[in-house]
Amino acid sequence: MEPKQIAKQMVDFNKKAFDNSFDAMAVIQDQTEKMITAMMQQQTAFFPEEGKKLINDWIKTYKKGRDEFKAAADENFKKVEAFFAQK
Repeated sequence: MEPKQIAKQMVDFNKKAFDNSFDAMAVIQDQTEKMITAMMQQQTAFFPEEGKKLINDWIKTYKKGRDEFKAAADENFKKVEAFFAQK
């Protein structure tokens, strides 16, 4: 087996591991968001409107950051895959 083929297999393995870990983290974050949202709706006395807005802004910010991080990682994996695809 050629060294480039071995390296490509390593990159493929690492991409799958990253994707699986990222997806698991995203599920945990989404479930936490649902829990916090439900708690805010049920406990209106503890969450003034300003606090709800702050939490909702925070949720939007971390989702945006998560999406940007995933896009950057995917782009870099594509670049590495393209490098090893060259002959």
